[in-house]
Amino acid sequence: MEAIYKLNASEVNTNLMDTIKKLFSGKEITITISTEPDETTYLTMNPSNEKHLMESMAEEPTVRFTPEEFKEMVDKM
Repeated sequence: MEAIYKLNASEVNTNLMDTIKKLFSGKEITITISTEPDETTYLTMNPSNEKHLMESMAEEPTVRFTPEEFKEMVDKM
């Protein structure tokens, strides 16, 4: 039997441990704790993905304006 629990570290409590004990009563278990990378880290783990993302970002048009121009744009919205 295998069970995977995905939760925040703050959610680990004695109730969780009791549940695990009941599910696997009398059996030897292995507990592995890991974190998952955020989306950006995951996408850039592969060098070709990272290169593609960086090239795409470099091709994006940029817009520059002063704080006054920004305020004017916001006011029009």
